[in-house]
Amino acid sequence: MPERRGLLIILSSPSGAGKSTLARALRDWDPTIRFSVSATTRAPRNGETDGREYHFVDEAAFKRAVAEGEMLEHAHVFGHFYGSPAAPVRKAIGEGCDMLFDIDWQGAQQIKESALRDHVLSIFLLPPSIEELRRRLISRGQDTDETIARRMQRSWDEISHWDSYHYVLVNEDLAATAERLKTIVSAERLRRSQQPNLLEHVRTLQREFEDRS
Repeated sequence: MPERRGLLIILSSPSGAGKSTLARALRDWDPTIRFSVSATTRAPRNGETDGREYHFVDEAAFKRAVAEGEMLEHAHVFGHFYGSPAAPVRKAIGEGCDMLFDIDWQGAQQIKESALRDHVLSIFLLPPSIEELRRRLISRGQDTDETIARRMQRSWDEISHWDSYHYVLVNEDLAATAERLKTIVSAERLRRSQQPNLLEHVRTLQREFEDRS
């Protein structure tokens, strides 16, 4: 049995608040953290590879996976389906490895209501201001003006769910936020529910105590 169970680390934020960059920083800090590669029905963007950024599937295959209980969470966003395959997550938890999720509040809620809810660590990232959020979206150079406007319109819906997360961080300074993330993960790994050997250790202490009586 591993020394600890893995965490399901959920990072959520409105687009442009830094969750993808901070997810990479977390994995650079600890390469044993696995990234949950989502399945999606949208087409690959330039430079994206199947199985690396996403598992690209057609809508029929996605809906079949949901119906068969093979998705830990799923959502319909901007006209496409997204979801987290359950099998790799269960495997990671059993092996004592953390699994990192870059998902929205809908997916986070589904995971927190799943059978793995006791191992969830959810963190929401807030931008320092709405204007800064818009500036970051523009500076990425990935989206059209129409897409940026749509993401901005949707940002408040994301932000309005901030209070359903275990931790909330204002990402004003990227390096400082990354350090706070590391501190949170380090502490949460010591949570009682993550230490499967504790019960046996306490029983051993009890036997030692009784032997001395």
